[in-house]
Amino acid sequence: MKKEFLEIGKFVGTHGVRGMVRIQPWSDNGAFIAQFKNFYLEDGKTKIEMSKITPHGNVVIAAVKGIDTIEDAEKLREKVLYIKRDDARLPEGRYFISEIIGAKVFDADNDTLLGTLADVSSTGANDVWHIKHDEKEYLVPAIPDVIVSVDINKDIVKLRPLKGIFDDED
Repeated sequence: MKKEFLEIGKFVGTHGVRGMVRIQPWSDNGAFIAQFKNFYLEDGKTKIEMSKITPHGNVVIAAVKGIDTIEDAEKLREKVLYIKRDDARLPEGRYFISEIIGAKVFDADNDTLLGTLADVSSTGANDVWHIKHDEKEYLVPAIPDVIVSVDINKDIVKLRPLKGIFDDED
């Protein structure tokens, strides 16, 4: 489901003594965060601005406007950072993982309900979708041969599952 605010990372520490912070990005890379100017805390209730954002290894180093001391920066530790969904520009066919969690998953060929998308795991080669149905969990590779369509506005995903995932076929 398309959301108004999306989690984009978490403050994990300070950097230096002048109020800089380290952010663990929850995206493919830290450069994605650098394209935004406005951020939010507390599910969008509090707006903050960054004056400088620099990807640095597996984190992002940032200067938050109004945060000038290490003590003030330390108060942000463990807080989740949000962006406004409408500020994000994604290529056609791309979406945020948080927007597909909870979607109903159907077989693209016969419209059979396969379950609900409960989680996504990142592996080296591709993501793996965790689809729950009744008491079972099925692991489905998120590859173009399997994922037929994703509609975040209707919370519907259509798959063409590989043989043996949802049945006992060989």
